[in-house]
Amino acid sequence: MYGLVSAVLQEKGHHVFTVAPATTVRQAVRAMNEHGVGCLLVVEGGRRVGLFTERDVLVRVVDAGLEPAHTSVSRVMTTELNHVTPGTAVDEAMAMMTRRRCRHLLVMEGERLAGLVSIGDLTRHVSLAQEDHIQRMAEYIRGVRSEA
Repeated sequence: MYGLVSAVLQEKGHHVFTVAPATTVRQAVRAMNEHGVGCLLVVEGGRRVGLFTERDVLVRVVDAGLEPAHTSVSRVMTTELNHVTPGTAVDEAMAMMTRRRCRHLLVMEGERLAGLVSIGDLTRHVSLAQEDHIQRMAEYIRGVRSEA
């Protein structure tokens, strides 16, 4: 109903910020802040080994009383990597996030990483689609014809 994940990636871009497992939590949080993102893909030797997310910081670092400057990302990262394909419907991706209680999904084309989407990216995409639909319905009701 709201299109495909590939359209979300076209809007936001395909770049995924990464970090090594030995990176400290403090360094990773600084990188997330600099890039304006809520998670980093943890990569070791070219392999995807986890995600380091804002939730990991709150639950596994702050609440656990760990010192960010002395705790490695590998100790507190999320290791379950959920993914979709570019051809996955946006509403299906959102439903998966709800079921699995996650906020980020890798977008995979076979073994190749095509990007990463967050619940915020998907919500923004749906919101823009709804605004467009409302605008077209209002024009239809007023009798305005689209020149498409």
